[in-house]
Amino acid sequence: MPFSSLKLLAVVAAFACALVLTPLVRVLARRFGLVAKPKIDRWHKQPTAMLGGIAIWLSVTLCYLIFEPRTTYGWVIMRGATFLFLVGLVDDLIHTKPYQKLIGQVLGASFVVYYGLSLPWTSSPVLNMALAIFWLIGITNAINLLDNMDGLASGIAIIAAGFLALSFLTTGQLPEALMLLVFAGALLGFLVYNSNPASIFMGDCGSLFVGFFLASSALVNVSGGRSRSFLPVLAVPILVLFIPIFDTTFVTVLRKLSGRAASQGGRDHTSHRLVALGMSERHAVFMLYGFAALSGFLAVLVQSMKLDVSLAAIAGFTILLTLLGVYLAGVKVYDQTEEENALKDKPLYAFLVDVSYKRRVFEVLLDLILIILSYWSAYAIKFGPFSGSPAWRLFLRTLPVLVFVKMCTFLVLGVYRGLWRYTSIDDLIVFAKAVLMSSIASVIMVLFAFRFEGFSRTVFAIDSVLMFLFLAGSRMAFRLFRQLLPAAGGRTGRRVLIYGAGDGGELLLRELLNNRTLQLSPIGFLDDDPGKGGKVIHGLRVFGGNGDLATVCEQQEVDEVVISSLKMSEERIEEVLRCCGERQIAVKRMRITIEELSET
Repeated sequence: MPFSSLKLLAVVAAFACALVLTPLVRVLARRFGLVAKPKIDRWHKQPTAMLGGIAIWLSVTLCYLIFEPRTTYGWVIMRGATFLFLVGLVDDLIHTKPYQKLIGQVLGASFVVYYGLSLPWTSSPVLNMALAIFWLIGITNAINLLDNMDGLASGIAIIAAGFLALSFLTTGQLPEALMLLVFAGALLGFLVYNSNPASIFMGDCGSLFVGFFLASSALVNVSGGRSRSFLPVLAVPILVLFIPIFDTTFVTVLRKLSGRAASQGGRDHTSHRLVALGMSERHAVFMLYGFAALSGFLAVLVQSMKLDVSLAAIAGFTILLTLLGVYLAGVKVYDQTEEENALKDKPLYAFLVDVSYKRRVFEVLLDLILIILSYWSAYAIKFGPFSGSPAWRLFLRTLPVLVFVKMCTFLVLGVYRGLWRYTSIDDLIVFAKAVLMSSIASVIMVLFAFRFEGFSRTVFAIDSVLMFLFLAGSRMAFRLFRQLLPAAGGRTGRRVLIYGAGDGGELLLRELLNNRTLQLSPIGFLDDDPGKGGKVIHGLRVFGGNGDLATVCEQQEVDEVVISSLKMSEERIEEVLRCCGERQIAVKRMRITIEELSET
């Protein structure tokens, strides 16, 4: 049978096995009481069958034994992952202690490292072996932590396995690619029952097996692959499994900052914070699927791209996820009183939280990266991929000068004085001035230090444009996230129609969106000016003129009408009161008052 036909048959067989075995395991789990009961620190709300990992392991093992051509590392991965499956199964059945599970993970990692799998990131074989053990344990636990919402861990694992298989195909490792595709097929069959609403969870036996299998397979790619350049060896395993790594790092850092143990369970993962913003569970999971696919695609690309292009692409993706992480860190998921009490006894954490809240350290580090990325991009646009060329040497010689000049200029001109969530046109003008002055100062410095010999004025012009775009884009990111993602808590409460689509109406809308204690959900505007009908303000429609009040209230199921203007005539107010009174709709009016507190 041709290899391609064998590959397709093996994947279909793995999918079919999981599709049949998963409901059988579910029945047995329920019969013997092996179900996950809802807890305050867990996401699910209904008792759900456990041990879905048995179906995954059986499907992968059977199809591997029947279809897989014997590979150098395939049997090593299967045996090591099977051992971790047994470690997880014991924990599911009798609840072992965390250190006992860790010992099992160390034994499994030592087994595959003994047979030659390692991370060749250094010139020291001993250090590479230590890094490989740390990698295997870290990724295994990352997948275990990621299994916190219906379909999340299994879906991310399918995407990671698919891109690892594609990476194997690009390096000519066909048997290893087939191994990953069989694994993905089994997970896909399980995902049918694990997606929201899940009727079965994979349990520790599944998450440890899946995590260890993926981590070991990534080591095959860098240990035995034909792509031996530095960046693929370093970046491919990280990028393919970037989302589990990101989520684990994110949760660990924030739990530490809030005074909690990193191993403590909770509803504070990336997926939970997306739902806390108002996303549905499915949309939150699909969003993380998208980021996993993007990082996997990037992992495949870096194997063929030049070094400097790859580094720029990785830096851009990392900045994007970092900004998202900083935004999500502001979502309240802990009880405020509990958090304050935890921080009272931890002054170091309180200090770090204060620094994190102000974000100044983060802004400075981000700008350092943006300055380097902007200057590199300007050279790349002008000269194309330029690593190793004379332009590359000029870039390296002048980069420290530009970093020094631009950071000083940004500091003097007030780039770090504003708050990101309130970035406005005035701030953009400050950014433009800072970029222009820093570019002029950089040219002058290069002129005096290097006499501008061999340099291109076009590079500095491009750099100034890119620097402004990067600077403004990073500061506007939070406002963009607030537009793309739901506001914290979602639009819940009484449905409000804002009467008046002018400056007062826009001010009232922002207050309603930002002040969730009011429990009011704006659904649109109404204005006496018929020319404003059909327009949109901050995503909400202006429904029509004054004659449309009754119709709009009925069609939009309005609970309250809030008048935003103080210029409305008494006659018009009486009409609004009469129209709303007939429909039992409350009418309110916005007033901004300045209260005198002092006696003089």
